[in-house]
Amino acid sequence: MTPPSGVVVLTDRLVARGGLDRVVAGAVAGGVRWVVLREKDLPRTERAALAVDLRAILAKVDGTLIVAGPDPLGGDAVHLPAAGPYPPPTHRLVGRSCHHQAELNRLTTEHYATISPVYPTKSKPGYGPPLGPEGLRKLVDASPVPLLALGGVETPEQVTACVQAGAAGVAVLGALMRAQDPTETAAILTSAYVEAVTPELTQPQPDTRKNDPANIADHRRLGLRRRCRHPG
Repeated sequence: MTPPSGVVVLTDRLVARGGLDRVVAGAVAGGVRWVVLREKDLPRTERAALAVDLRAILAKVDGTLIVAGPDPLGGDAVHLPAAGPYPPPTHRLVGRSCHHQAELNRLTTEHYATISPVYPTKSKPGYGPPLGPEGLRKLVDASPVPLLALGGVETPEQVTACVQAGAAGVAVLGALMRAQDPTETAAILTSAYVEAVTPELTQPQPDTRKNDPANIADHRRLGLRRRCRHPG
């Protein structure tokens, strides 16, 4: 299974505006294809039922639900805390929460990791000062697996900075859970990610053959592709 990339949503039903199902469905409509189900305080039966509901939403766009903790709740993708278990279970997709180089050094068969906090955040207190884009870049360069930037990512500019620092994507909680319009918020953040990873399609290029018919046709085709492209 391909590791997550782009905008990855972390759930928090206690702050989800209008209900968790509504927020996740809105985020998916806005381009999100990866959701991490947290809600670890729920009984397993309730959490498993919630996993079924969210998988149904994601199935419509061929998206993936990742479950926080070692129990995949009937799926095959989990996201583990930094504290354990070690070695990680053998599911098709295994991620790990990390906060510094020592935790990254413990990774073995994990497929990806989150690194946090990149920016100041109320959701992840207690893990030291924010890394910032430069701190993120250093850990990306030293990491054995792709990293998702987590913590305080709320704006398109922050998404761009994280991708430019080498992150495979961004993990977002508050900005989407509390969004008045999760579809619009997800679309804005996803668009920033797409533009950051495809600069050749979004940056104007010098044109030394403005009167060349072939060049004009190329630009028209490129413009059509831009209009037709949907974030994934």
